[in-house]
Amino acid sequence: MSTRKKKTANGLSLVDKVVIVTGGATGIGEAICKVFAAYGASVVVNGLPGDPVEQVVQEIIGTGGKAIACVTDCASPEGANGCVQMALHDYGRLDVLVCNAGLFPEEAEVDESSIENFEDLLHTNIEGVYLPVRAALPELKKTQGNVITLGSEAAMKGTPGLAAYSGTKGWIVAFTRVLAAEQAKFGVRANVVAPGPIDTEMTKPGKGPLSRTSALLAVKSVPLGRRGTPEEVANLCLFLASDLASYITGAVVPVDGGSTAASGLLGFSARSEAKEEPEPQVELKHQHEGRGSLSTGR
Repeated sequence: MSTRKKKTANGLSLVDKVVIVTGGATGIGEAICKVFAAYGASVVVNGLPGDPVEQVVQEIIGTGGKAIACVTDCASPEGANGCVQMALHDYGRLDVLVCNAGLFPEEAEVDESSIENFEDLLHTNIEGVYLPVRAALPELKKTQGNVITLGSEAAMKGTPGLAAYSGTKGWIVAFTRVLAAEQAKFGVRANVVAPGPIDTEMTKPGKGPLSRTSALLAVKSVPLGRRGTPEEVANLCLFLASDLASYITGAVVPVDGGSTAASGLLGFSARSEAKEEPEPQVELKHQHEGRGSLSTGR
């Protein structure tokens, strides 16, 4: 891939932009980091101990991009503030915060789910958004930057077994819309990207928490008849992060193959040509790797 061509294609560019991506070493986060770097951004790749953060950084640098590693739990005040300070120390500014880190637990109905899983969801999916945003806002106000949070189609559906997870994603939607309204006076934008079933570790039966039946139904409910790719999510984030999206704030944008616009198992009727995935533009080596260890210190 020609990095120079990608940086300037159709005026879409993140050249001179500094970006923090939480959960940036695996799955969708890896794709966001690599796509942003390909379009010229200087990327702070955040992940937990045990995640392939350094590998992703070296892979970005190896293709001519700019990246540094920040191995910390951004769902803690110390981790969130430290990541912002690292961006300022190495790059001198902050333009975009992508709150991608998230936890997807086992399927369980409300009265059968564990309190420990619920608390982990609150920590990662809520504190892991609120605290980085709070730490980043003073710098984003200086640059008229923007925040992208990763929600989920689960926030817009009633999916049995995912009450707590869906609730945290619903909170992300509400939080981001308020953030957009209150920070607009500073020129700071905030938007939600809401993925459907994406081809990562979390959606693989036997790897992630989904049962084989749920994983099959998740795909068959998609009118396009397939999982999305991490790069397809990253491409939407790229647009929202760029100046081309200068009048978009407070939006909740699904990237789900039409699953929240439809009902029923429409994926069964998808033709083979509709299921074809786009040719990748970045090399993803870690989209099927699991999360690192999580030590909250609480």
